[in-house]
Amino acid sequence: MKPEKLKNIILIGDRVLIKAKSANSKTKGGLVLPPGYSEREEVQSGYVIKTGPGYPIPLPSESDIEPWKSKDEAPSYIPLQAKPGDLALFLQKGAIEIVIDSEKYFIVSHQSLLLLERDEELFT
Repeated sequence: MKPEKLKNIILIGDRVLIKAKSANSKTKGGLVLPPGYSEREEVQSGYVIKTGPGYPIPLPSESDIEPWKSKDEAPSYIPLQAKPGDLALFLQKGAIEIVIDSEKYFIVSHQSLLLLERDEELFT
């Protein structure tokens, strides 16, 4: 997918956009696997492309706000652990598959992520 098309995609809440990692078409023993075999596995892997803003923090109720303080209506979020570029293992059951420009992506809730592998050199 072209980067300019990615900026038009906005993820909501704790959602993560993951590009499917290409699966091996052979086993370690040399058997050729049929197309779609890896899609039936419970755990999938892929690279995090984009993340949502995180978990929303509710605004305080009107009784909690002091009248002399300015009212800031901007929403607050608890950020997600996943960052673009991370390799993620996630539960297939909790993922929604989409195809954009003939490339397969998954929209995954942060709670369906099992593991993140991050190369810290990419972020320094």
